[in-house]
Amino acid sequence: MDVAVVGAGRVGTALAVLLAKGGHEIVAASGREASRARVDRYLPGTSYLPPAEAARRGRVILLAVPDDAVTEVCDQVAAGDGFREGQWVAHLSGSVPLLALGPARAAGTTVLSMHPLQTFPDVDSGIERLPGAAVAVTAWDEDGFGAGERLAMDAGTRPFRLSEERKPLYHAAAVFCSNYLVAVEGIAERLFLEAGVDDPVPLFAPLAQATMENVVRLGPAAALTGPVARGDAGTVRRNLEALDRHAPEAVGSYVALARAAADLAASDGRLPPADRRHIEEVLRRWS
Repeated sequence: MDVAVVGAGRVGTALAVLLAKGGHEIVAASGREASRARVDRYLPGTSYLPPAEAARRGRVILLAVPDDAVTEVCDQVAAGDGFREGQWVAHLSGSVPLLALGPARAAGTTVLSMHPLQTFPDVDSGIERLPGAAVAVTAWDEDGFGAGERLAMDAGTRPFRLSEERKPLYHAAAVFCSNYLVAVEGIAERLFLEAGVDDPVPLFAPLAQATMENVVRLGPAAALTGPVARGDAGTVRRNLEALDRHAPEAVGSYVALARAAADLAASDGRLPPADRRHIEEVLRRWS
């Protein structure tokens, strides 16, 4: 099937490479100057065109642009007569509603979204990690769901259906799963450095990797360890005193995450009510 990629960034380019391996033809691509370099490298022979012209060449159109640009780019392609009846138009955002593709639907296309539940720091890692990853497919009808599922499977991924109204909640979950995990490790790196540990990332990598392996193997509640899970209010207090002296900007994050850890431990029955009260007494002093 002929595929046009409008916005050949990291995600769109990686997905296009895998779709080409799955038997599809990438007939056109568009984007900024960096996108042209990606197309030349990863999709040699693919025509690099303005968005509407690229879209006209595809039976499948991937709007692989940043979330806040989906509506604008869809309007731009529609204004250039890039959509026609019988096309499948998919954006790749995990949070943007299908209403953003209204002009495409008005032109007779089938609209849907496909959001890979994976991180894409660069194109090469995307090509490596996307096969086997989950892809959330959202559509308004069975034709749209079927199109998204077929494309996802052709790219070697595992599609699952996601309702339109739950997309923002789903995307918030993905942010906690990936982006905020990275943010927490960034805080850890700064605190290790403040504690006098040089080049800490290689040193704490085994701890972080083992923790994630435990989460996958046991589930988050059973994988939780540390002072909150043990009900060790004294250690929590000493941690917060040290943060207040050396990294006061991290106090709020520690308190918020300690409360989240307490909720998780209590829900699993591992943190008795009395121990939780002692933890909360300490946290309230720093709230």
